[in-house]
Amino acid sequence: MDHLSKLGWLAAEILLQDSFSKENYQPEEVGMMITNANASLDSDLKYLASVSDIPSPALFVYTLPNIMIGEISIRNNFKGEAAFFISAAFDAGFIEVCVNNLFKYSGLKACICGWVDVIGEEYKAVLFLVEKGCNEGEIPFDKQEMNKIFEQSLIE
Repeated sequence: MDHLSKLGWLAAEILLQDSFSKENYQPEEVGMMITNANASLDSDLKYLASVSDIPSPALFVYTLPNIMIGEISIRNNFKGEAAFFISAAFDAGFIEVCVNNLFKYSGLKACICGWVDVIGEEYKAVLFLVEKGCNEGEIPFDKQEMNKIFEQSLIE
């Protein structure tokens, strides 16, 4: 597992540890929609550095953003729709539209969504757990709230 996959997997583990009851959902009712700017660039750069002196066709770069989604899904037995998108920057409006469409058309009732990115020592992981419907006292799932949380996490 490369650094991107490890970061996403760890962020999902932290997100789910206290606030989510998997027992309330069937495996196919929980999905994911994750974005970043660099896909597997961190692992690609490490691979290129490792073969800079001696080419090695035996060294295979084992990295794709979908591996991260796969690791999270396997660990938690999530079998719902999942997607990984590449965008230039965090786009809360895009995430909001995609997740709402997943709820409307796919039968999902819960979704992990957000941003996971890593290059060298720079990393960022902001994941949101969204459950269909909003109960009183819960933070609404919309781009304004996601942007507030994302911007706040840049400061910390």
